[in-house]
Amino acid sequence: MSTATQVLAVPRNSVLTRACDYAELTKLRVTTLIVMTAWCGYYFGALKSGSSSLSWRLFHALLGIALIAGGTAALNELMECDIDSQMRRTALRPLPAGRMSLLHAGIVGGLMTIGGALYLGLALNPLTGWLSLATSAVYLAAYTPLKKIHPICTFVGAFPGAMPGVLGWTAARGRLDWGALVMFAIVFFWQFPHFFSIAWLYREDYAAGSVRMLPVVEPDGRSTARQTILYSIGLIPVSLAPSVLHMSGRIYFAGALVMGLVLFAFGVRLARLQLPLSAARSKQRARHLLQATVFYLPLLFALMMINTVSS
Repeated sequence: MSTATQVLAVPRNSVLTRACDYAELTKLRVTTLIVMTAWCGYYFGALKSGSSSLSWRLFHALLGIALIAGGTAALNELMECDIDSQMRRTALRPLPAGRMSLLHAGIVGGLMTIGGALYLGLALNPLTGWLSLATSAVYLAAYTPLKKIHPICTFVGAFPGAMPGVLGWTAARGRLDWGALVMFAIVFFWQFPHFFSIAWLYREDYAAGSVRMLPVVEPDGRSTARQTILYSIGLIPVSLAPSVLHMSGRIYFAGALVMGLVLFAFGVRLARLQLPLSAARSKQRARHLLQATVFYLPLLFALMMINTVSS
């Protein structure tokens, strides 16, 4: 390799590494799902206003929500740097691995969070700006510290976690309606089988980081399985509400019912095993439940929007 090639290779790799670190710091995959959920909320909010077409308002909404979601994720990783350093699945993140300073992460996270809220408030409406800031505050000030104190952290964290669809709705409408509540409730109930299955899979890792998720404090898994089933049951009627409110049609109703029953079946399948959380078979079924939840939410929202377009 020539000297010129070596010189060119270093900055290219450095830029790529930095980009990957920023993607990890802002939890790009989670942020992308948040933006998709907000898009769905915006779509139905705009539909109620008489216009569902793409517009600059949608661009402003998704950009602002992406900024505050990514900034909140960065501040969360800053606050949990010590926890991440103790867990294998997070030890290579840029902060615990030492590739990025705490000050740098704090500046980036703070600017993105405050900037995103201000952007939403100025470019769209004050309600969306304030709601986004409140969502970030609850996530950072309540959910994040509670993770080391009590399993109720999952319930508390489900509130800010269910807000993206609401933010999309208010970005389009400028006010809260029943449709926004439906968007909130769907994601709220969905989060429990999703995050309980993650905690079931990575129980040992969470225990090493002193994260007191329910599967960590309860090794037999009975309460975790029971709550997974209960929230999966609750998700079924909640997911059918868009048809009742004429947000989507009969095709969506049938699809949501089938998907809800399938997700419930995965939860029952895990609960019926009655093995300790550390058992290989129980982890395998927890992984199957996690995969089902990952497919469920985007498919549900896609069907909700497609059926509206075709009805």
